Amino acid sequence: MPRDAGEIVVVHTSDLHLGTHGERDDLDVLRRVLTTAAQAAADALLLAGDIFDTNRLPITVIDSVARLLADASLPVVVLTGNHDPATADSAYRKGGLADPPNVHVLGVTCEDSVVLEHISLEICGTPHTDYVDMSPISTPSTRAARHQIVMAHGHFVRSAYDLHRSWLVHDADLEATGADYVALGHWRSPSAWARARWKRITPARRTAPAA
Repeated sequence: MPRDAGEIVVVHTSDLHLGTHGERDDLDVLRRVLTTAAQAAADALLLAGDIFDTNRLPITVIDSVARLLADASLPVVVLTGNHDPATADSAYRKGGLADPPNVHVLGVTCEDSVVLEHISLEICGTPHTDYVDMSPISTPSTRAARHQIVMAHGHFVRSAYDLHRSWLVHDADLEATGADYVALGHWRSPSAWARARWKRITPARRTAPAA
């Protein structure tokens, strides 16, 4: 599909939970995500948390994921989640996973933001660094590029019923970012609320959800 001038295409997904089956995990879900990104001619791939089911993984699984991401012909930005936080023994610190120049892991290869200069896009987020409850979304102080995406991995509060959960994201938190797009993780499937919210916070349609 032809693009408008200056349009940015971003593929955003989360909660792949790779390694659930240990060495028997064939990583097919990651391959399908990468294929989708290639077919969409995406400018970047955002993985918004819980890419791994745990940090205790066979090194063979980590090595295979590292090779797949390194071979992707686009920048990959990863936000650590509550299942795979950026702890000292994090999967992202093993097997050269964070070594490929196209892979940016918030909280590991950089603090909380990365700027893709070639498309003037800043991607920032609050990485999970342990297993303790915290506020998973923060408001960036200033923009470092023309376009901005905020990533967050947490549970969106839809009603008072959700208040007993951890890592809460409130509607006001999303509004406060002022970002062109908020890439949420922690939910395993899209929702009607999420689709509506994506449209409302991207009025200029400079960033577009593709997954």
